[in-house]
Amino acid sequence: MGFYGRQRTLADLERRMLRIRKAGAGQLLAVRGRRQVGKSRLFTRFAEQSGLPYLYFSAMKNASPAVQLQTLTAELHTSTTPLADADSLFAAPPTDWRDALGRIAVACRDTPSIVVIDEFPWAAATDPALEGQLQNAWDRQLENTPVLFVLIGSDVAMMERLTEHDRPLYGRAKSTTVAPFDPAECAEALGGGHPMAAFDTALITGGYPRLVLDRARARSTRAFVHEQLGDENSDLAVMGQRSLDAEFPDAQQARRILSAIGSSEVGVSTFSQVAGRIPEEGVTAHTAVTRAIKVLVDKRVVSVAVPVGAPANSKLRRYRIDDPYLRFWFRFVEEQQAHIARGRSDIARATFDRGWPSWRGRAVEPLVQEAVYRLSPELPGLEDGGPVGSWWNRDNSQEYDIVVPAASGKRTLLLGSVKWRETKRFSDRELAHLAEARSTVPGASAAPLLAVCPAGVEDGVRPDLTLTPADLLAAWRA
Repeated sequence: MGFYGRQRTLADLERRMLRIRKAGAGQLLAVRGRRQVGKSRLFTRFAEQSGLPYLYFSAMKNASPAVQLQTLTAELHTSTTPLADADSLFAAPPTDWRDALGRIAVACRDTPSIVVIDEFPWAAATDPALEGQLQNAWDRQLENTPVLFVLIGSDVAMMERLTEHDRPLYGRAKSTTVAPFDPAECAEALGGGHPMAAFDTALITGGYPRLVLDRARARSTRAFVHEQLGDENSDLAVMGQRSLDAEFPDAQQARRILSAIGSSEVGVSTFSQVAGRIPEEGVTAHTAVTRAIKVLVDKRVVSVAVPVGAPANSKLRRYRIDDPYLRFWFRFVEEQQAHIARGRSDIARATFDRGWPSWRGRAVEPLVQEAVYRLSPELPGLEDGGPVGSWWNRDNSQEYDIVVPAASGKRTLLLGSVKWRETKRFSDRELAHLAEARSTVPGASAAPLLAVCPAGVEDGVRPDLTLTPADLLAAWRA
């Protein structure tokens, strides 16, 4: 399997190791990222290519501390370059984590080394004392050894809490995130080609490396989806279910809320729309939705959007599944699983063909907004732009895709419209509709107008700024 992307992360890790070599002191790194995002493969590659002694240990779910430590001892010998004196230091399995960490410190005392504990939350779940023991070992020994000590976890919320002020590792561990492939990394895996293919791949696969590489083997986006929908055991079909089973094994209500949000034709839902799609009625539905959404937002599975300039507690909130792949899965896979299983993949494929153009047009908006934000330092008049979002009114009769506020929040620097079409160009009528936002969006009376349309703009239509898919893709290549 080819290795693509991750150049910024690898460069950061190399800089950390350089500092460790120079100072002779350790660094503790807490790494988070959703399942299947490629964390394990990334750090395995880094450790193996570093040429340094390393230990890569993957904790097991629900295994006792004794079993975890037996596994750690066994994995010492799977490294291409084992830790110094590993055979003698670990001739017998450690009695507890304190013992194991002490032996690791001895192995790393003279030689720059890398130690990785993958799925750290699973190890900590079976031994509540682990965090405290690691803190003690770090303060007494490991911090003064030339080791990069990495803790990896797929439970994003738990890994974020790991470094909070009331936890043992506060002030000791630095945090970083391994994200899915961005559109530029998708383009690299696809071997270049039309930029729209990279964005389509990001929308369908969520940037998960396994799915991206599956897509790279297909002749087109449509062919990839059709092939995957023909097999109930394909990666595209099963990864969503497996991710949900791992993340929400007992939270059925959260799963129902995700389904209610994700089944929307446009991928976003209001509170009342979500409540209207679950069986409970009245106050019961309101309470159930409120509780479930709080869980989903805390776990970074659902994101909450409000119009640009509105307070965070605005009643105009919209909910969206944060993971692009899960958004696609709930819209085009979940409800089709029964059809696929009974050999009627033609129904699933037809549903995709009908719904993809409109869903794609809305689903791409967060990526376009992120690209505009990344490009803003290079775009005229946007040097002081804040986070990019959308704007809509109470009855949704007026809605604008791209609104760039000034960092001060007192005025709007840019208004934009996204028409993600390959054949029909951006029209004069659409530009006139966008211009109406100047009298509606606060502080936008003099805002320039941006058109984003892969097909281009019609002759004679002159927005102040146009961006093509190639322009947007460059935002991740800078």
